[in-house]
Amino acid sequence: MQHGLWLAYQQGCKRWKKWVSTGISTINAVIILFPQYKIMMETSIDFKLIKASSKYKNVINNLFQFYIYDFSEYNKSDLEENGLYADYPNLEAYWKEVNLRYPYVIKKNEKYVGFVFVEITESYERSYFSVAEFFILKKYRRQGIGRAVANQIFNLHKGQWEIHQIESNKPAQIFWNKVIGEYTKGQFKERLENGRSTQDFKN
Repeated sequence: MQHGLWLAYQQGCKRWKKWVSTGISTINAVIILFPQYKIMMETSIDFKLIKASSKYKNVINNLFQFYIYDFSEYNKSDLEENGLYADYPNLEAYWKEVNLRYPYVIKKNEKYVGFVFVEITESYERSYFSVAEFFILKKYRRQGIGRAVANQIFNLHKGQWEIHQIESNKPAQIFWNKVIGEYTKGQFKERLENGRSTQDFKN
């Protein structure tokens, strides 16, 4: 029995070294080795997802500067003459079209962590939810917060979903494929068209 435990330990160490050498985060390596830890981790993550009233509009507009700074690597955004990125287009619509747009801010220990914009797209053929914007400050990444926020957003809005990423944003594609794959237990479809990747599922 002790010999068997020792072999299991050695094999686990070898797998750990292999995953870490490929750049996988420590948290993801732990989840792979100990799947039960994922449940414990998600229930212990301390954050608040707050439906943003109009009083958060200026906060979101400020956070948007950091979001575009990160995203400029992929969409090639440039600064305006005043040294800032342009304001988010049609931000006011999130407090006017309240049945189609849902803004959220994320806080941890009363500090801002990021924001999420959810939208409904409607047509004669179909309607579906989508994540228009999703942002976590770098300080709070790779802690499971993004995954937990996405899961909470999905649970708040039940129905058909389409999640989009531009083709050049490979990290976003990896993130959403993993999150949606875990959330749906693999029951989703992915397609690449018009320069963007799309995951399609229903919850």
